Amino acid sequence: MIDTEKTVKEEVKLPTDSIKPPRMGEIVKGKVIEIGRSTVYIDLGAWGTGIIYGREFYISKSTINNLNIGEVIFSKITELENEDGYIELSLKQAGKEITWDDLVQKREKGEIITVRVLGANKGGLLAEISGIRGFLPVSQLSFEHYPRVQEGDPGKILQELQKFLGEDMQVKIFDLDVRSEKLILSEKAVQSSKIKDILSKYKAGDIIEGEITSIADFGAFIKFPALENQTEILEGLIHISELDWQLIDDPSKIVEVGQKVKAKIINIIEDRVFLSLKALKKDPWENIEEKYKKDDEIKGKVSKFNPFGAFIEISPKIQGLCHISEFGTKTKMEESLEVGKNYKFQILEINPKEHRMLLKPVK
Repeated sequence: MIDTEKTVKEEVKLPTDSIKPPRMGEIVKGKVIEIGRSTVYIDLGAWGTGIIYGREFYISKSTINNLNIGEVIFSKITELENEDGYIELSLKQAGKEITWDDLVQKREKGEIITVRVLGANKGGLLAEISGIRGFLPVSQLSFEHYPRVQEGDPGKILQELQKFLGEDMQVKIFDLDVRSEKLILSEKAVQSSKIKDILSKYKAGDIIEGEITSIADFGAFIKFPALENQTEILEGLIHISELDWQLIDDPSKIVEVGQKVKAKIINIIEDRVFLSLKALKKDPWENIEEKYKKDDEIKGKVSKFNPFGAFIEISPKIQGLCHISEFGTKTKMEESLEVGKNYKFQILEINPKEHRMLLKPVK
């Protein structure tokens, strides 16, 4: 972690040309020539004498207590000339500015920083680097620490995040804005390059075997050992649409935490792996044209409504769509059909490759 008090005393690149006049807000280097009960005098060379006193003295008292006569320090000009002819200075503001400059450099270099979690809210975790408040969003947490809460309940997410209070985490600086004093941290970025390297050994189509670690409303997470180093654990997402061929509302009806499964890698984007369970199951649409043809009349059960129409279950893993245009309005559709009931439909179109069947009600 950065030590602000130490940083104020360290060498940084600053203007040293004494011919140029001092400017408001400029950080200057000077030698401590006197320390009083409430005042510190700084020799600024050709610019004269600077002074730290009043409020600036008391807010930096812990730093001043460790200063020695003759010590070279950096401070920030807050007043070019007061009524006594001194240049007024601030240690605290200089320290803060130097800290921000140091953070900018750390971001550019991609340095890893250890921070302690000081707080949590529904959006993420709060930390501090040398007096600068930083925010670690949920989206930037590692796979290990990501709160996997069903239905994204904000209250439950906060409960999960509060478990990290007081813990140290290794992060990188994801984004910062000195002017607005915004500092965004990322734990995920620390692992990213390492994970990318491991994933370079995989390709779409590879089959892995792993364990379901958690279930969310949008799918299930699965962990699996890396190919070359079995101690390295990777984690990927099986989206709800890739769990099975049938229409799914609740992923927990298909898989459960702790279950061992085989899955097929369907995509790798940066450090993220996307997998499929249904890709390893027989496609129920295969050879469907041998059983169903255009213009056939069939029976089907209404499984759900959506803005486009009604989904009709023809068999446990085959769904057709009766478009809302067949009824005119959503209200008329819901008056004509009832979820859970069976009705007669005619097949308007069937496309096995796109897994699409369009229907119209038979009156």
